[in-house]
Amino acid sequence: MLLKTEADTAQLARTLAGLARPGDAILLSGPLGAGKSVFARAFLRSICADPALEVPSPTYTLVQAYDGPLAGIYHFDLWRLGSPDELDELGWDDACEGIMLVEWPERLEDMVPPNALHITLDVNADGSRHARFTGWPERLGALQATEQGNRA
Repeated sequence: MLLKTEADTAQLARTLAGLARPGDAILLSGPLGAGKSVFARAFLRSICADPALEVPSPTYTLVQAYDGPLAGIYHFDLWRLGSPDELDELGWDDACEGIMLVEWPERLEDMVPPNALHITLDVNADGSRHARFTGWPERLGALQATEQGNRA
């Protein structure tokens, strides 16, 4: 999926927030500057139904928790994670009951939740972004229908 602007990335995040349910994990991969933080802020503001929600980066805390209307929402940034063994200290098991948004999921190694939606964001030569999806086949049909409607 082509994301020409930050607004496109934010709209994708809002759409996916509407599809997320307790027990879901959304895994964001991509290089620095690919739009993971833009996605995360828009996703969290949408799912928490608070457009003014302050969304600090969990780069140093590794996890930020939010109260959502459906479940707890956990935003992980695993860039600084030493090993998956540290996830217990971060409340990983409790987070698995809620909705998880995970940046740098490569650090999870074999702890990747089953049925996760994996989104890889890449930067194109013209500065636009491209999103690739793996997982959620039963729900991504709604996303594809939205994208096709936007093109019509």
